Amino acid sequence: MGTSQDIFDGEGGSFTLWDMPPLSEAEVNSYLQFAQRMVFEAGGILREGYYRHKEIAHKSGRELVTSADLVSEKFIRSQIETTYPDHKILSEEFGGLQKIAVENLWVVDPLDGTNNFAHGFPFFCVSVAFVHRGHLVLGVVYDPLREEIFWATVYSEAYLNGEKIKVSQIDNISGALLATGFPYDLSPETENNLDHFVNFSYAAQGIRRAGSAALDLAYVAAGRLDGFWELKLRPWDMAAGALIVKKAGGVVTDFAGNPWTLSSDRIVAANPQIHPQMLEIIRGR
Repeated sequence: MGTSQDIFDGEGGSFTLWDMPPLSEAEVNSYLQFAQRMVFEAGGILREGYYRHKEIAHKSGRELVTSADLVSEKFIRSQIETTYPDHKILSEEFGGLQKIAVENLWVVDPLDGTNNFAHGFPFFCVSVAFVHRGHLVLGVVYDPLREEIFWATVYSEAYLNGEKIKVSQIDNISGALLATGFPYDLSPETENNLDHFVNFSYAAQGIRRAGSAALDLAYVAAGRLDGFWELKLRPWDMAAGALIVKKAGGVVTDFAGNPWTLSSDRIVAANPQIHPQMLEIIRGR
């Protein structure tokens, strides 16, 4: 069960993130088409910026922001504000303090994988999710370099470039390829994922640390990875990918095994066979 932030409590009652929304399939598809157009155009901005000189700044500590982050987000925000002026936006660069429990909420990461982008490592994406009255309605993740768009809605299965995708069928973690990431505030004094990484290294066939949580989740949905875990994330890192994994037949929870919510700062996403084995390792059993 999520916290009170994850429950929309308004006229008509309370609803949790994974319930069906009070929207028709046609309405959801209209929002999906809008989101897909946005990520294609924002991806074009990132693709163009990737091959040019990059303006890079530090937000705090080791966390970077590039001019492409800002241009991409400004474009996405302008599209939402023009088309849906009453909707709210929760985003990495300009809208991080937005309340979750609002009528209509777009959850946006204009460039997931900023560190990769800044260094010329070709693994990054645009991630957009839409939440209506507390329901996670749709998720879209677009990789502009490979021109791969992953998406799902509450009414659909998960898709990659128009083809249905499913999570893998690997049933033992010893044969699994997993992915993870590390927080910017990596230090011995705080929980930093290093212990989990070591434990998973002993258990799994392999681990990848590619640097974009949204794309890692999309890869789990497509069966390219068998599972993903990470901590100290934000809603825009996970929202779209979480829905895509779930609609591809996967399981998405926090580290305690509770259903993932927008206020969760950690996630375990995997096929149904691997997921409980991952939780056991996280719990140290």
